[in-house]
Amino acid sequence: MSDAPTTYTGAVKPGGPADVRELGGLTLTKVAVDAQMSNNCYLLRCRSTGEQLLVDAAAEPETLLPLVGENLATVVTTHQHWDHHRALADVVEATGAATLAGEADATAITEATGVPIARTLSHGDTVAVGDCTLEVIALRGHTPGSVALLYRDPEGTPHLWTGDSLFPGGPGRTTTPEDFDSIMSDLQEKVFDKLPDETWFYPGHGNDSTLGAERGSIPEWLARRW
Repeated sequence: MSDAPTTYTGAVKPGGPADVRELGGLTLTKVAVDAQMSNNCYLLRCRSTGEQLLVDAAAEPETLLPLVGENLATVVTTHQHWDHHRALADVVEATGAATLAGEADATAITEATGVPIARTLSHGDTVAVGDCTLEVIALRGHTPGSVALLYRDPEGTPHLWTGDSLFPGGPGRTTTPEDFDSIMSDLQEKVFDKLPDETWFYPGHGNDSTLGAERGSIPEWLARRW
């Protein structure tokens, strides 16, 4: 299997080096930006075509632009919160990348950044990265239009970029009981009930985890309501 080299840990910090992982068809580069918010940004590069997609142009274009170079086709913004799109305008201006975001969050992202969203995403859509395909999973609750991206590695385990909808230790922050019920329903029905324990997921802040490491804590999350 061509899954992760043992050197990849996913533990990155602002101002520190990126971490690189080679998947079956993708090279994943994870970098953290902004010392206060410590957002994760993920650059996905198709190993056969060189086409690239950035998950969340969160901040620090001076960090992101040297990482992506000029061959950036797409930026996916996982949700509308301000800390996940502060570098979007600069990255798009420098690269001409197409902008994608969840349908219910697209207007808010454009209002905050001045960047039009070229394509809105709904549950079940797909996004191409060269010869690779990412599946869109809508996870309502943290924001109305939050999306996750799933890559089913043909030579390894599934990989899931969750934005701020799922972290090691629980779901993303919600502000109403209805939003909590929504995010937990979507996580259970669309993620935990559909994907295996070995699925590796990459959140919008902090370290990575696997669904298997978190699955046993779902009753605790439901009981504590966060």
